[in-house]
Amino acid sequence: MSIDDGSMVPHARAALTHIVRSIVDDADAVEVTETQLGERARLDVSVADGELGRVIGRRGRTAASIRTVTRAAAAKDDVDIDIEFVDD
Repeated sequence: MSIDDGSMVPHARAALTHIVRSIVDDADAVEVTETQLGERARLDVSVADGELGRVIGRRGRTAASIRTVTRAAAAKDDVDIDIEFVDD
């Protein structure tokens, strides 16, 4: 993924995509979509059926860690972000 893809949060999006793809078995099924909410951005993550549990982890610890790292990457983009893990 190119960093200059017209995204409001290119560094955060690239980091999030890389982290989630490294966790799941079907990396090609990972989709990260961006929604701009004024000065904030929301990144929605969807994965293949049956793999959302791997991304969320026990008691949500993996998801919380992913959010922390991605928000740190978003600081480089100078934007606040929200991250949602979507179950299709």
